[in-house]
Amino acid sequence: MQENKRTLPMSVQDFEKLRKKGCVYVDKTEYVYTLVHDVAQFFLSRPRRFGKSLLLSTMKAYWEGKKELFSGLAIEKLESENKDAWQPHPVFYFDFNGENYSEVPVETVLTAHLKRWEELYEIVDNSQTLGERFQNLLMKVSKKTGRECVVLVDEYDKPLLDLVNEPERQEHNKAVFKGFFSNLKNCDAYVRFVFITGVTKFHKVSIFSDLNQLRDISLNKYYSGMCGITEEELREYFAYEIDALAEEQNISNEECLEILKKQYDGYRFHQNGINVYNPYSLINAFSDKEFGSYWFETGTPTFLVEKLRNDHFDVRKFSNQTIFSTERILKDYTGDTLDPIPLLYQSGYLTISDYNPKMRRYVLAFPNDEVRYAFLESLVPVYVPKANAANGLDIFTLDEYVENGDLEGIHSVLTGLFANISYTTNNPVFEHYFQTVIYVVFTLLGRYVITEQQAYKGRIDCKVETDNFVYLFEYKLDKTAEEALKQIDTKDYKLSFSADKRKLFKIGVSFDSKERKLADWKVAE
Repeated sequence: MQENKRTLPMSVQDFEKLRKKGCVYVDKTEYVYTLVHDVAQFFLSRPRRFGKSLLLSTMKAYWEGKKELFSGLAIEKLESENKDAWQPHPVFYFDFNGENYSEVPVETVLTAHLKRWEELYEIVDNSQTLGERFQNLLMKVSKKTGRECVVLVDEYDKPLLDLVNEPERQEHNKAVFKGFFSNLKNCDAYVRFVFITGVTKFHKVSIFSDLNQLRDISLNKYYSGMCGITEEELREYFAYEIDALAEEQNISNEECLEILKKQYDGYRFHQNGINVYNPYSLINAFSDKEFGSYWFETGTPTFLVEKLRNDHFDVRKFSNQTIFSTERILKDYTGDTLDPIPLLYQSGYLTISDYNPKMRRYVLAFPNDEVRYAFLESLVPVYVPKANAANGLDIFTLDEYVENGDLEGIHSVLTGLFANISYTTNNPVFEHYFQTVIYVVFTLLGRYVITEQQAYKGRIDCKVETDNFVYLFEYKLDKTAEEALKQIDTKDYKLSFSADKRKLFKIGVSFDSKERKLADWKVAE
């Protein structure tokens, strides 16, 4: 195959630049057409790296009347009979990306936006507040141009999420938003279209309580495929890249598609909506010709994994246990809730996997392997801060022992992991803490690991499988390993493996809650 001469939109979030550079573009303009011809004003929540900025940039180009950029796209045909199409409107695009709001006051960013537009439209304003300046700007520009204004807000919640560990400053920014964006309601006669995006919807932010005309389409079936790439779009727009990736990896196209699906697909934003791939990860995989992990390059927020640990959240639920939620919880993140589920969903760590219409209850799960393994990997330094290769307590050393059936080695690494956990660790539920570390470590090894699996007469605490071995773990708190081992026998946990040719190890483990360590370990075959 010849070298790929197609231009992939690597980190390109500007629609005009993307089109002028001839980048591959997945046509989403049918959605734009539907939105701009509606009378509603909209809010959309999607995880980061999902194309929200490109979507707003596309809307900006449409409202600025840049018809030439839409040549050959769906919206060109849809607007062909509309005599009023492509009329330029004044567009006020607020981009809250690119700033660290723990260092930069949100007022500084708003002031810079207003000043630029006031200079553009030659408007002098001596109002006392930013909100009054914004209101006057919308009114005067609309009268001056004879056109209603368009307001686009990209990642409105970044000034709030950046300050999640600084509640006083976060509350200050909420108040600033209240005084600023609530003016949109007072300027309804001068505003044609409003679209606001973010990762989360802070229920207690007055931008939503005051702007009660906003239509939240975050869980709308029709718009479920608007951000992200569907299976159909993947095959239609990226056939060349799929061929190149398959050739580089020395696999068939169908094998390539299967891996892409397992690695980057699985996001669903309505119970009956279409699944979508993460576009950022997909484009990077095609560019590198590798099945890498890309979405987490900027890192999992430390506050999130620390919250899971400090709130004693059972991380094992991410595997074989079910995480339930409701529509209200998924849509609204209050910022001070003890429940991490809405933030995990809105941030893209969990997605909708099933739905119970009778109970109106959602079932959530990891969307794909990229998210699952990268997220669990981010938990290791929080749960076991001193685990590393230098002291032989890394998961790769453990992997060798598990693969070879080296029980002494497994025992040594696990004992060492817990010996390195600080006594000041804020988690008094040490049994839960212990089982979480075991689950995370074995899952990161790529092992088939199940916790709390239902057996004939009870639940197996932990099961780990390799090609040659099956390990059954039973844990006891402040009791003996012998008692744990006895429970495996009395509950007939090994019964389901009676026809399995692999070697089975029954492992009883006890840990001391006072000393916070793995205290005893016994093995039987």
